[in-house]
Amino acid sequence: MNSKFRIGVDTGGTFTDVVAVREEDGAVFSDKVPSTPSDPAKSLLSAIQVILKKGGAAPSAVSAFIHGTTIATNSLLEREDHNMGLVVSEGFRFLLEIARQSVPDGYGNSFFWVKPPRLVPVSRVMEVGGRFDYLGKELKGFDESAARVAVRQLRKMGVETVGVCLLHSYVNPAHELRLRQIFSKEFPECHVSLSSDVLPEYQEYERALTTLMDAACKPVIKGYFDRAETRIREILTPKTPFLVMKSNGGVMGAGKIAGHPLTTALSGPAAGVLACSALSREAVLPKIITFDAGGTSTDVSVIENGNPRFTTNSKIGEYTVKVPMIDIVTVGTGGGSIARVNPEGRLRVGPQSAGADPGPMCYGKGGEEPTVTDAQLFLGRLPQALAGGSLPLDKACAETGIHAIAKKQGVSPEEAARGIIEVAAWNQALAIRKMTVNQGKDPREFVLVAFGGAGPLMASDIAEVLDVREIVVPPQPGCGSAMGLVEVDLRNDYVRTFIARLDEISLDRIENEFQEMEVEGSADLKSEQVDSASRVFVRSVDLRYFGEGQEMRVNIPPAKKFSEATCLAIDRFHKEYKSQFGFNYESKTPVEVVNLRLTAIGEMKKAPRKRIAEGKRAEAARVDGRQVYFASSGFVETPVYDRELLGKGDRIEGPAIVEDFGATTVIFPGSRCGVDEWGNLRISLPAGEEGNAESVANGGL
Repeated sequence: MNSKFRIGVDTGGTFTDVVAVREEDGAVFSDKVPSTPSDPAKSLLSAIQVILKKGGAAPSAVSAFIHGTTIATNSLLEREDHNMGLVVSEGFRFLLEIARQSVPDGYGNSFFWVKPPRLVPVSRVMEVGGRFDYLGKELKGFDESAARVAVRQLRKMGVETVGVCLLHSYVNPAHELRLRQIFSKEFPECHVSLSSDVLPEYQEYERALTTLMDAACKPVIKGYFDRAETRIREILTPKTPFLVMKSNGGVMGAGKIAGHPLTTALSGPAAGVLACSALSREAVLPKIITFDAGGTSTDVSVIENGNPRFTTNSKIGEYTVKVPMIDIVTVGTGGGSIARVNPEGRLRVGPQSAGADPGPMCYGKGGEEPTVTDAQLFLGRLPQALAGGSLPLDKACAETGIHAIAKKQGVSPEEAARGIIEVAAWNQALAIRKMTVNQGKDPREFVLVAFGGAGPLMASDIAEVLDVREIVVPPQPGCGSAMGLVEVDLRNDYVRTFIARLDEISLDRIENEFQEMEVEGSADLKSEQVDSASRVFVRSVDLRYFGEGQEMRVNIPPAKKFSEATCLAIDRFHKEYKSQFGFNYESKTPVEVVNLRLTAIGEMKKAPRKRIAEGKRAEAARVDGRQVYFASSGFVETPVYDRELLGKGDRIEGPAIVEDFGATTVIFPGSRCGVDEWGNLRISLPAGEEGNAESVANGGL
């Protein structure tokens, strides 16, 4: 029988991770190749070649290729001027300047907050006549002559891409669609994003901003995927599906991504959360904090009862975007984060990163400033080579950098290295705090699931800062996000603004709206070759108490009658509102629906999960030993274990180091580690150890 493989590739800032799963038995093959930031398509091609060879698979054996990337996010963060224009309804030229009166949390008041730069200067904002009311009724006809003049002006300005946001187009897109036709005739080379396509919701400012963010990354995404498609077809057959991970936890055919580029923002980290969601169900872990630490950044999310948390309101850099995505907080701290002493003599770690080139000093590629990875190597936590020996580390170079930091601070090199790791850990712990404490969750009730190249290395430090008592390190942790890619389904999200009090509206009207969305969703899944038996639709609503300005998303549970399902959703809204705010207005204030949402899922075949064999004894997996520094005891001789040799039931007492191809796991003194049937490392931390003492000394979180 010819074996079939699913391949997932996640492009990161330092490494490009690749995983192949053999569908018949669930066997997993993983590897890493250096990323090529100047042309990510090169590392994509290298990753496919490497994993085919490792799995002994022919290109024709690949049943699907799934790609996760942060190209869209990086393009938005790195480019200051996106050379964009904006077209708005007459009278709304200063939409971006007016924005919102609210000030972000943490600034106290507006005197201490400076608004982020406008994405489009006023000189490149064009107005066109025409007006719909909030019900979609045309009040004033579309001014086509003015629209042509506006398009020609933008063409003279040499803009590359344009966002279109006309008043109430979320309920009637006719004017925006006509404007796109004019662009096609007058300015065909321009990339155009319509708000009625990107975000068909009310709230003009957020809709305009999200549309501009979509437009900003359109040229980059189209160019990248055109190159990527050409490269992978040099190896894979034309019939192999090329799917792209989206930030909402689903995938879409690469051919459609160019039209919806913003949906790929944070797609790589989203795949890692999905992998943890599967782990949560299998290992029966109801509460999980996902901790994905790579070379450049750390991504954190929360999973409860096997379900990741979703949001429609996230930030990319300084800007808020409203697109459905898995709720992830990202902090610019990773293994490659650079450590510096500021003029006041204080140690700072990140957000500047050494990246893949030149990388940390220990890479020996010309890096001149020490990083978190250099500190880890100096303290003995890392082996002499990474990625299965393909990347040798130069400890002498790392020592040079650490000694320089120590001299500036007037401390010992060991204290300097330990300080770098502590600062990095606190930066990462604060990201976890945003997802837990700030949301009314106690991190001590959660299990920390660590993956990514630097996740298992930092997990014990993070756990002690937050007083988390258990750490789980899944198999192939260095390729955690790539693992999630081979387990995803097709997923499309649809939304319609429908503002009405539920005590004044016929539920049949809402049901009809959902049915229309399901027809649209079914057609889109059919175009992706998903048969009707594999199509699943999930309904949800944005609800609020009448008179409020903010809404809460609530799923509509299955029920025989829509009226029954709606009652259950309202009851859930009251409970979740009280859980978040400590009170609610049940029986006092009517409930108002704001948006109707539908998620259309195309379920894809998945390989069976592979259990591991019973272990003989942990000592059989011991392969080495070295001096490792711990805050409580200094340098101590520490055993090193090969993870590939550990089996179910094996137990390890800390201190210890567990090494595998893509990551290194540090087990602190006093901690215990066991291996479960799925190959997860389950690390239990004792109460009252070194990290907790340090947490108190630093004032806690």
